Amino acid sequence: MEYETTIRVRYKETDQMGVVYYGNYFTWFEVGRNEFFRELGFPCGELEEKGVLLPVIETGCKYIDSAKFDDEVIIKTKLSGLKGVRLKLDYKIFRKSDNTLLVEGFTKHAFVDKELKPINFRRRFKDEWRVLEEVLEKGE
Repeated sequence: MEYETTIRVRYKETDQMGVVYYGNYFTWFEVGRNEFFRELGFPCGELEEKGVLLPVIETGCKYIDSAKFDDEVIIKTKLSGLKGVRLKLDYKIFRKSDNTLLVEGFTKHAFVDKELKPINFRRRFKDEWRVLEEVLEKGE
């Protein structure tokens, strides 16, 4: 299961060459991640209120083509790993007008408390864990 979010490239996200600055794709991964969790019914803000943080512990990105100012881009987010105190999300970003794949990437996260200590999300949030497991199963 992939979750889609569409955004439009803002001028400030581009560099002197008129293309999206490479670091902005990581910001767009975050947009996709937040919308992914919102779609599942437990937005990141609510998780934080419950004492759960999801810091990035690893990331990667492969640049294939460039987005430019005013392009609409589609961020496709997919849960690809869930084990112990970690989860992995994969991302694909496409230019909407011609469906060109621009970027492929991933982020890995840990479930931690406000002191940044790992927490057993599966035990503390059984319903949410079950939803994540179902999403993972549907995506494979």
